[in-house]
Amino acid sequence: MAKKSILYNHHTLDISYEIVNPKAKIDIIILHGWGSNKNLMKQSFSPFMDTFRHIYIDLPGFGNSTCNVALTTADVARIIELLLIHVNGSKDIVVGHSFGGKVATLLEPKLLVLLSSAGIFVPKSIKVKTKILLFKLLKFFGLAKFRSLFVAKDAQGLSEPMYETFKNVVDEDFSQEFEHYDGTALVCWGKDDTATPLSSGEKIALLIKNSKLEVYDGDHYFFMKNGADISKKIEDMFLLSLGK
Repeated sequence: MAKKSILYNHHTLDISYEIVNPKAKIDIIILHGWGSNKNLMKQSFSPFMDTFRHIYIDLPGFGNSTCNVALTTADVARIIELLLIHVNGSKDIVVGHSFGGKVATLLEPKLLVLLSSAGIFVPKSIKVKTKILLFKLLKFFGLAKFRSLFVAKDAQGLSEPMYETFKNVVDEDFSQEFEHYDGTALVCWGKDDTATPLSSGEKIALLIKNSKLEVYDGDHYFFMKNGADISKKIEDMFLLSLGK
């Protein structure tokens, strides 16, 4: 594991990363989802694709990476690009799970691999809308100290910069970003995913012109039991993208 201090918009962020198969010529950058870290992704994919140089990264504010400023998804993508300059990394293949899928899309790799990616806006349920309204009423009456009772699971325990980052990214609609991506994409999904429903994956696959949708048994973390099969599909699709 290594760390690099990245200066971004007058703030310094320490970004933790790990490289596997350092002598390989083709890079695969693997990004985790919100609330996760690079170790989960390494556990899932490091035993496979040994012809690629794997670059596992803790996104700002997660794992061993720091974050002392509110960010947008575009900010996170730029920070990753600055790190890639440091490690001489190429955007041959970028894999992104959930929130990491949005970051991966903005990096515009040759081959984009989306694992239950965020980025398709799903309207909030009546239950969630009611909780939001109730919290706003409590805040109006000076009872904002009860915020923790209403905060979404993904936002609990966050520092102030990370909570502001969460608010910036949670409801983003990336439909245009997916539609404008002009590379090759492999879209993989768990059919029982409730965090990002399969309908989102189907929409993304329609928006990205040159894409293929693969559906697996499992939930939002389906890839942890399907690393070998996903890896084989990545290798095959990358060769096809090169015209081989």
